[in-house]
Amino acid sequence: MGDLAANPDANPNRKPGKKAKAAPPPSDPKPKPEKPKRGGPGWFSGLFMTLFSVALLGLIGAVGVIVVVLFYFGRDLPDFSALSNYQPPIVTRAYASDGRLLAEFAAEKRVFVPVADVPPLVIHAFMSAEDKNFYSHKGVDPVGILRAVVDNLLHPGKRMKGASTITQQVAKNFLLKDDLASERGDKVAKFSRKIKEVILSFRIEQTLSKDKILELYLNQIYLGARSYGIAAASLEYFNKPLDQLNIEEAAFLAGLPKAPSDYDPGRHYAAALDRRDSVIANMLENEYISKEEALAAKARPITVIRRDSDQYVNHPYFAEEVRRKLDELYGEKGLYEGGLIAHTTMIPAYQKVAEEALRHGLEEYDMRHGLHSEFIAHIDIKDWQDALAKVDDPPGTGDLKAAVILETGDKEAAIGLRDGTKAVITFNKMKWARRKGESAPSKVSDLLKTGDVWLTEDSGEQDKDRPVYWLKQIPNVEGGIIVMDPHTGRVFAIAGGFSYEMSQFNRASQAIRQPGSAFKPFVYLAGLEAGFTPATLILDAPFVLDQGPGQAKWRPQNYSEDYGGPTTMRVGLEKSRNLMTIRLANYVGMDKVADICNKFGVIDNLPQMLSMAIGAGDTTLLRMVSAYSVFVNGGKKITPTIIDRIQDRDGKTIYVHDSRPCVGCGPLVPWNKQSAPDIPDMREQIADPRFMYQIISMLEGVVQRGTATSIKDIGRPVAGKTGTTNDFKDAWFIGFTPDIIVGTYVGFDEPKNLGRQESGGHVAVPIVKEFMEKALKDTPPVPFRVPEGIRLVSINPATGTRSKPEDEKTILEAFIAGTEPGDEPMMFTGEGVSTVSDVTNVGESVNTGLGGLY
Repeated sequence: MGDLAANPDANPNRKPGKKAKAAPPPSDPKPKPEKPKRGGPGWFSGLFMTLFSVALLGLIGAVGVIVVVLFYFGRDLPDFSALSNYQPPIVTRAYASDGRLLAEFAAEKRVFVPVADVPPLVIHAFMSAEDKNFYSHKGVDPVGILRAVVDNLLHPGKRMKGASTITQQVAKNFLLKDDLASERGDKVAKFSRKIKEVILSFRIEQTLSKDKILELYLNQIYLGARSYGIAAASLEYFNKPLDQLNIEEAAFLAGLPKAPSDYDPGRHYAAALDRRDSVIANMLENEYISKEEALAAKARPITVIRRDSDQYVNHPYFAEEVRRKLDELYGEKGLYEGGLIAHTTMIPAYQKVAEEALRHGLEEYDMRHGLHSEFIAHIDIKDWQDALAKVDDPPGTGDLKAAVILETGDKEAAIGLRDGTKAVITFNKMKWARRKGESAPSKVSDLLKTGDVWLTEDSGEQDKDRPVYWLKQIPNVEGGIIVMDPHTGRVFAIAGGFSYEMSQFNRASQAIRQPGSAFKPFVYLAGLEAGFTPATLILDAPFVLDQGPGQAKWRPQNYSEDYGGPTTMRVGLEKSRNLMTIRLANYVGMDKVADICNKFGVIDNLPQMLSMAIGAGDTTLLRMVSAYSVFVNGGKKITPTIIDRIQDRDGKTIYVHDSRPCVGCGPLVPWNKQSAPDIPDMREQIADPRFMYQIISMLEGVVQRGTATSIKDIGRPVAGKTGTTNDFKDAWFIGFTPDIIVGTYVGFDEPKNLGRQESGGHVAVPIVKEFMEKALKDTPPVPFRVPEGIRLVSINPATGTRSKPEDEKTILEAFIAGTEPGDEPMMFTGEGVSTVSDVTNVGESVNTGLGGLY
């Protein structure tokens, strides 16, 4: 046994060729565990632990990455705390005095509306279109993201759908505009912006309520047609406030934010209709509307409704004046973003008539001087209406209409207009059109040829049941007109040229021109203050002013180039005598005239030269009309204004032109049959009302007997003064009744001669006359008010003495009590005013007192 144990190969039972197995080693005190079999409980436990470890490490890594991303992208994010006090840029609006809209000024045309005032229908439409889970998610909608991914995979050819929530859009539109603008196709930048958008969305949701976020969104979004926010878009597309929108209109607006230009119904109707209907379908799916409502809404077309003409007025010259004033008061930001409401002084009826009167006056002058432009196009008359539709009008045509000559003859031409209307131009309506250097046409066919396209205007006449049109051209000459309340300075109308489209320069308020003889009343006022009366005689005779060594002598003349000898001051103003005016100015002193100019606001720091006395200084029409207003209102200084009142975005009044204190006034003061409040007159008294009336009386004479007689037949008391500048470069007239004042001037932008005889009486007076006849036709005439201290005395207008029974002509003259005339003339002798017994030889005996003026 021992041998067998020592040598196992000696075992007799061992099979041949095989070695015997080695004996097992001595037993181990800690035996090795047996490896678990696959599929056993131990194996599953190990696998779970491995996966759990990997997942935990992955989660830790992901959290780490998220933390790093959040830290990296979240460190320089914009501050969103200002969103809680959101004040978006809002459109500033100006209204005419009758409440109609005049103008809107905005970088972004927006009308803010609190979310509490947004109808549920509109909210539901936008949620259905943009973010159906808005009130349930926390800023980002995972369900929406998954839905968008699946939809985009299933429909690869369609427009990619996004999954941005309303909160994300608020973050993008308010806080990430710079990032959005700098992307420009950069995918990395877009990814970076998207991460920031998500981070900001979570932060916004933690800070602001859902309603506040929705309010931000609905007021900020761009919806096309220059409209920002739902309220502005509702007005722009449907001319309705939000609470009047129906289902299909709300759905249309809700479909716009994705691509407003692509869904513009004017250019892409089919796409707009498809988008609207998809929003309606979403509203049905979200159970905001019934199936019947959805079908009815889809069956209706998209109908854009523009504002009615009775809701707004279009007067760009006045609107531009308002814009400039608001910019002056509140700056560009306040003007374009402040949401101001300006209540203007404009009376639309007056503004319309003023514009028409100015245009007609410019056209009348232009037609007197013949043709300076030719036909605007030539077309084949075979399909004349289609061909005419393709002809572009020149800028500034206004009421003028392009018409093609269809047939021409000796006495008339048949014309066709774009709308298919056929009319005629008779010889009388085109005979003015003589070409430069040629005689006037003797027959219609001399000028009008078949196929030529000319500008025309309806004359309002008929010939054999056919409308008769004028042949017209756009005038080269320009001008301005202002209508004002002389007691308050409220500007009722202002127009600065033939067409705002041609030129935005407002000649009524901005053009600096010489007023000519329209300046003379201020010289005559200086004379009245120096002791003259309207009946004082002043020598109207030629003289020469020696201007010093080496200087040519100044030889002013009267416009009429004749001389009247001793003439009353009244007649001197009525007939606009230059020589009398210069003599008077020299006596009273140009310093006194300059002082009056400063007080009345005509010209600041008037040069003290005698040529200034006859209107050689520079001023504006607005300043002249304002200064004349002082005559009308009894010597009170006024400040012209185009705005009565301004409110801020919250409706609070922040500006009032009439600053007079009023105790017991206001919208909340009840009326209990009490007397009207006594409002004090705060206007500064800058001139004696008695002198003002004397000036008015003399200016009435300008209309009755002087240089403005063409306006005297309008059937009401009118006063005024014409002005014609040197070399007929400008023609002026400022006319007024007791309660309204109208001023106008006509001239070329590059000053040049208007033509012989084109004086203020011939060019400017008809413009004021047309305005007064039309605008005041339903207003009863009122006499000028006579102040206390005035005595009306019958005098001989030639001598200025009290009238006698044998005098053929007499007038009532206004005198300050105590200055009434006697039986002998009062004459300016050069050293003062004194009586003279004989005015026939006054030129030989009176010292003119002019020194070098003789």
